[in-house]
Amino acid sequence: MNDLQPVNEALFENIKHINEYGQEYWSARELMPVLQYAQWRRFNETIERAQEACVSSGNAAPEHFANVGKSSPMPNGGVREVEDYHLSRYACYLVAMNGDPRKRAVALAQTYFAVKTRQQELVENYDALTEDQKRLAIRHEMREHNKALAAAAQEAGVIGSRDYAIFQNEGYKGLYGGLGAQDIHKRKGLKKSQKILDHMGSTELAANLFRATQTEEKLRRDQVRGKENANQTHYDVGCKVRQTIQDLGGTMPENLPTPDQSIQQIERAQKKRLNDAHGKKQ
Repeated sequence: MNDLQPVNEALFENIKHINEYGQEYWSARELMPVLQYAQWRRFNETIERAQEACVSSGNAAPEHFANVGKSSPMPNGGVREVEDYHLSRYACYLVAMNGDPRKRAVALAQTYFAVKTRQQELVENYDALTEDQKRLAIRHEMREHNKALAAAAQEAGVIGSRDYAIFQNEGYKGLYGGLGAQDIHKRKGLKKSQKILDHMGSTELAANLFRATQTEEKLRRDQVRGKENANQTHYDVGCKVRQTIQDLGGTMPENLPTPDQSIQQIERAQKKRLNDAHGKKQ
């Protein structure tokens, strides 16, 4: 695949396999050209770095990088061993994160596998959830990761509520094409007391969750220091997430519809159903 060939989400879905146990995996040999690598030696170096990252994060590499080398016939009648791996979705994410960032396909793969891995972490049957259930799950994750993002920002030098508000605003501006928190708030027609994250659909929430998690990781990984640098980092990550949405042919976050119900309304309705069901059992 050359740089002129369209790069989109379908490339990764089209080479996905399902084994006899219903588990998904990708062949490293098939993933290599999709990520625009021409030589196995170079790609294998990326896989080795990904395996090291897997172990460092407390996971067993063989569970995510299954070595499935096979014999391949030679023109002269001989046989040679061809190295290959069956990669889990998490393994693909690590391969993308350790790949050559100059390759456009690698940058797209980083977002694609990160978002899909995050969905898998949220809940195994994510695709079977209703839109409201997805919103609740992602909003919960957003709360937790905003705490981690705030801690990383503080370490970088973002001190005080005013500085943090500016820092958050830069992330929104990057993701929303220049629109800040107040602009988004106004665009959604919300009251001052209402939080914009509580009035987002699952797709918009997922984009913001990815913005938050990747900014936190970059702040820590690159040891960003100084509030101006932290603000720029948040803005840059927001821009990259926006660019990926565009590459995938998705709807820009500011153009996504605002749900009729807020997260709080969904939670109250859910609590009422539980209470009603409990009352009937008594």
